[in-house]
Amino acid sequence: MQPALLPSIFSDRHLLGIEGLSAGAITHLLDLSEGYVALNREVQKRKSLLGGRTVVLLFFETSTRTRTSFELAGKRLGADVINIAVASSAIKKGETLIDTAMTLNAMHPDMLIVRHPDAGAARLLADHVKCSVINAGDGSHEHPTQALLDALTIRRRFERIQGLRVAICGDVLHSRVARSNILLLNTMGAHVRIIAPPTLVPAAVERMGVEVFHDMRKGLAGCDVIMMLRLQQERMQGSFVPSTREYFRFFGLDREKLAEARENALILHPGPMNRGVEIDSEVADDITRSAILDQVELGVAVRQGCLDALSRNLGPAPVF
Repeated sequence: MQPALLPSIFSDRHLLGIEGLSAGAITHLLDLSEGYVALNREVQKRKSLLGGRTVVLLFFETSTRTRTSFELAGKRLGADVINIAVASSAIKKGETLIDTAMTLNAMHPDMLIVRHPDAGAARLLADHVKCSVINAGDGSHEHPTQALLDALTIRRRFERIQGLRVAICGDVLHSRVARSNILLLNTMGAHVRIIAPPTLVPAAVERMGVEVFHDMRKGLAGCDVIMMLRLQQERMQGSFVPSTREYFRFFGLDREKLAEARENALILHPGPMNRGVEIDSEVADDITRSAILDQVELGVAVRQGCLDALSRNLGPAPVF
């Protein structure tokens, strides 16, 4: 079954963040992605939408789910997908990001998927390359495709996003996933809560339209969706929690704390999970409540949808 060819209302050449996207544009990307879910469950998963196109993956940070799902998405749409090994590239020899952009320009790729430890790196590349750029995560800034796949997971379970009460729990301070989700969920009419110790809450985060809780049980009361985040210790300079054992005691999701949420509350986690730190294994593996593996599956479909949407704003594909 081929996804229906929806008329495109996504006119941007790049996907650098959720910020600035309208509810209509987000809905369009979700609808487009929805069409790929069934396709990915068939034996024949390939279509030729991106035939003749070249997609380059440029990941300056390690990744399993995001990188693999983008690679699968590109290949299933018929693109030539190139992985650049940053660790053994000229970038590690001192080449600047702009020089890298100039080098890539000379190779004439059609799309560039970039992950970088610095906020704004995707925007910088987009300003200097001729191809479309998708931000696969830039520092603690944004991770738009993760927010889109989380939204698709929520929408498929509840058939809506508007009006749902969503709790984002954990290391919000260092999380690009949290920022993109707050932006998307607010745009789509959800009620967003932040649950974290004071040391892991961004300054003035209330201005983003969220409620802040420092008590897990109070914050989870009446929630429809619980999104757990890992402690991003690689971004921490100094001590933000006394110990992982103490953190789990107060902010780790277990059966006792989960009981405060709605009976059918959905559990999400962008991965990788730290079991026994931010989430208990019994909860993470509960297939009646946890949609963590659904997120992985839908991640491929969402990245196909994003590649599809951006491809419609490119020039004609090469003819051989």
